[in-house]
Amino acid sequence: MAIFSPQNPTTPQDGSPSGSHRAPPPDPSIGELVGEISDDLTQLVRGEIELAKAELKQEATEAGKAGGMLAGSGYAGHLVLLMGSLAAIFGLAHVVDLAWAALIVTGFWAVAGGALFMVGRTRMRSVRTKPERTAETLKEDARWARTRTH
Repeated sequence: MAIFSPQNPTTPQDGSPSGSHRAPPPDPSIGELVGEISDDLTQLVRGEIELAKAELKQEATEAGKAGGMLAGSGYAGHLVLLMGSLAAIFGLAHVVDLAWAALIVTGFWAVAGGALFMVGRTRMRSVRTKPERTAETLKEDARWARTRTH
């Protein structure tokens, strides 16, 4: 909105005649273009970092659960070997010799502990350590940047 001077109601205060054609805005300077590219690149990098953080947090949660299972299997195996073995050995001692009873019980708990270990190890191997979505979006960003420069 132009403010008009009292001397000439058709001429704005800045001296330019009203209704004149304005010159088109000049092309952005190299500095402005570099600044825009820098801002866009900064936003892109920040977005990629946030995506990587989210992916790694999710994978760390899965790794923590698998590690908890491995630790739980070790603890359970320890308690079972100490307490359950004694009870089973003395129970089997009524059927077979005490030494054979101890060997049978020990073999049983070795199989149980091995099974828990195998399940935990399988789950640990399924944890991805590479942020797949972040890697894919970085590849897309690189393809996009190459097409923009050609």
